[in-house]
Amino acid sequence: MKTHMRFDQYLSALLEKRKCEPRTESKTDETKEKFSSPAGAAPTEEIRLFTEYKEQANLLQIAKSAPKKRKFLILKKFFKMRRNQQVIVFLRKGRHVVETTGKVNAVGRDFVMLINAKERIWIPFRAIESANIPTGVPLYSTTHQNFIYDNQLKQRLLSNFGETVAARDILIQQFYEETLLTNLNSWKYLWVKVETEKKALFGKMEDIDSQTLRLSFWKEKHEIDIAHIVTIQSIRYISLFPLIVTRLSRIF
Repeated sequence: MKTHMRFDQYLSALLEKRKCEPRTESKTDETKEKFSSPAGAAPTEEIRLFTEYKEQANLLQIAKSAPKKRKFLILKKFFKMRRNQQVIVFLRKGRHVVETTGKVNAVGRDFVMLINAKERIWIPFRAIESANIPTGVPLYSTTHQNFIYDNQLKQRLLSNFGETVAARDILIQQFYEETLLTNLNSWKYLWVKVETEKKALFGKMEDIDSQTLRLSFWKEKHEIDIAHIVTIQSIRYISLFPLIVTRLSRIF
């Protein structure tokens, strides 16, 4: 229905009508800054619960429609929800299933990195039978999960995003989903223990390509097929001495 009113006249009439509308005070006690419009008509705690449920329901529907990607999608979501928390991972090694426990440190596109008091452990999703939470371990957030707002960091992200993100591993994990090969390239020349389905090899990571991980230990060179790797564990320098002594005893 046309009113034949100019825009400024229509705006003035609309504002006058709004002044006469009944207004009610918000029942929420939240005073922090937020968007002008709420996310829904329900209480905030109900909206948060529904949002989490919706994300998980959508993930299950996507996994159902893409069965080949189901395992990777579910594991990636599980580990991201347990970041900086203790988890237990069951791995298939030949005919046996072994357990590995640690805190989730990094989650990539096709791997998870666990840490404990002694080592870092890279585990490809392909080698995981299942994952769970250890019995008796609380699920509360730790101080490592608290986000510290940094105005200088915000400015650097806006003005020089690529260089700022590339300089910090935690920002790389936040903005990108690395593959196992990409992550291992950033740890090149680290001494590691690589466990495959049939054997364990020790050495320093020399090179990683799309199919092969190359290790060197003194004059010995090892080439390991990425598809057969079950775990990669970092080795502390103090743990290298027994390996060196064993190798020298074989030589002499």
